[in-house]
Amino acid sequence: MNQVVSQIADRAFLGVERSVLGSRWQGPDANRARQAEAMAQITDLPPAVCAVLARTGIAPQEARSYLEPALRDLLPDPRSLRDMEVAAARFLRACETGERIAVFADYDVDGGASAALLICWLRQMGRKATLYVPDRITEGYGPNAPAMSELAANHDLIVCVDCGTLSHEALAVVQGTDVVVLDHHLGAETLPPAVAVVNPNRQDEPGDLGHLCAAAVVFLMLVEVNRQLRLKSVQGPDLMAMLDLVALATVADVAPLIGVNRAFVRQGLRVMALRAREGLKALCDAASLGSAPNAHHLGFVLGPRVNAGGRIGAADLGARLLASDDPVEAEAIAQKLEMLNLERREIEARVREEALAQVEARGTCGPLVWAAGEGWHPGVIGITAARLKEAYNLPAIVIALEGGEGKGSGRSMPGLDLGAAIQRLTREGLLLKGGGHKMAAGLTVARTSLDAAMSRLSQLLVQQGGIAATTSRLHIDGMLMPGAVTLDLVEQLDAAGPYGASAPAPRFAFPSMRIQSVRRIGETHLRVRFSDGGNTTLDAVAFGAFESDLGTTVAAAQGRCLHLAGRIEINEWAGRRTVQMRLEDAALPDA
Repeated sequence: MNQVVSQIADRAFLGVERSVLGSRWQGPDANRARQAEAMAQITDLPPAVCAVLARTGIAPQEARSYLEPALRDLLPDPRSLRDMEVAAARFLRACETGERIAVFADYDVDGGASAALLICWLRQMGRKATLYVPDRITEGYGPNAPAMSELAANHDLIVCVDCGTLSHEALAVVQGTDVVVLDHHLGAETLPPAVAVVNPNRQDEPGDLGHLCAAAVVFLMLVEVNRQLRLKSVQGPDLMAMLDLVALATVADVAPLIGVNRAFVRQGLRVMALRAREGLKALCDAASLGSAPNAHHLGFVLGPRVNAGGRIGAADLGARLLASDDPVEAEAIAQKLEMLNLERREIEARVREEALAQVEARGTCGPLVWAAGEGWHPGVIGITAARLKEAYNLPAIVIALEGGEGKGSGRSMPGLDLGAAIQRLTREGLLLKGGGHKMAAGLTVARTSLDAAMSRLSQLLVQQGGIAATTSRLHIDGMLMPGAVTLDLVEQLDAAGPYGASAPAPRFAFPSMRIQSVRRIGETHLRVRFSDGGNTTLDAVAFGAFESDLGTTVAAAQGRCLHLAGRIEINEWAGRRTVQMRLEDAALPDA
């Protein structure tokens, strides 16, 4: 019996061994299909929704509560994190006594949102803080000795957010000023000299909150600060109104959308829809976002724009925007970030093309793809690494070389801990500096050690279970027909979200659909109308379809049948809400 189930699970979905884009379609295994069917019978939820819940491991009796996650039920006790009470008490004392506070933040979205949380909380308490964000190129990631010395000379408390856990030397130079670290990056065996280091990824933490981003750690500290205020009969600022910042950071930092992270994003999106934060409102307007943001917008529309300042412009622009309460200032910064993001795209396109050429020349027979180039802008290597990871379904490292050193950024695959591997290389002396977390890491390497470091990294990833990619797999949750795709179904599927890291958006296959009409949009996009052979039709859009074989194949199939795969969504245009498919792949019925 087990052998039969194994054979069924190993079959390609709809028999698609190789799609138009070269993927093998992989459907749910027999056990998950049975669980989804049983859940549909017990809960009366649509089978498509049950397929997603079964994939997530939700039991039928938990389905309704999962669809409406309550933050109060999922929020961990902040005091379960080491040093939390000390950190909160020190921060509160600085606020109450009017001490001079500095916030040292990383230059990405998570760092900017973390800084904005502290600045906005202090503002509501009638206090101010100095913001310091290091320059990516001239200072690099995390605290450095000159900056910390300068801040210490003029402040009583320095709070390092989204950085600091590995900054032993930089924090050691601070004299006469207390330092609190609020971080989530993987810690070493020893901690830096600080009053408190709050980090769920410290070596002495159990790791059950290791999925939190830095902004979530900051939020938990503010929960504890508000608790300490209540003990003094003082009401602190409204933290629920700050969850838009936590949501943005969680998605943009690719934190897994599980547990409390999922509740953070769900509630944060509701807050964001109110458009009460001047910086985010201005950013949505600059990006021409005509509807309330969803998780996709956080990761692919708003996040890259906030990041653009740290990548190729003024490092503190993102944090300043998120913390701003001045609509004029917010609009000006948002427009600046919009222009920088356009410039970033152009730079990224050139680096990506050169990196892809290197990978193709080197080959992809190992557990890792990597590329290094002279003159590559350090601000786009992280994005380029993400693109390589997506293209080859392998962990990727991209390194910008200058002089005798290279600064690199890596992106990992589920099940592989890239941050731990990078730290191991640093301890072994093959890297000058390195750190990060499971899915992303940064490094500095001597040019002369580059090949040896990448070879050793490949070995470490193999030891973790990394293998070379073969045919990529497109994971599909089930089949749908056009008549089943309604606004109500899409809304119920949205309730099973938000979707992102560790919680991919559901993807469905539409079998043997007749292509009724095809229209090219611009240079690369495609709009399609298809039917099940009867009168029921569904519209689909495929962005960038003509950058691959997908566009030409679907266009040539007008009047014929194709298997189609993609995600279903609500399209809002001119005040109307309709359902459509986001087409991602296709296959001939006999593929």
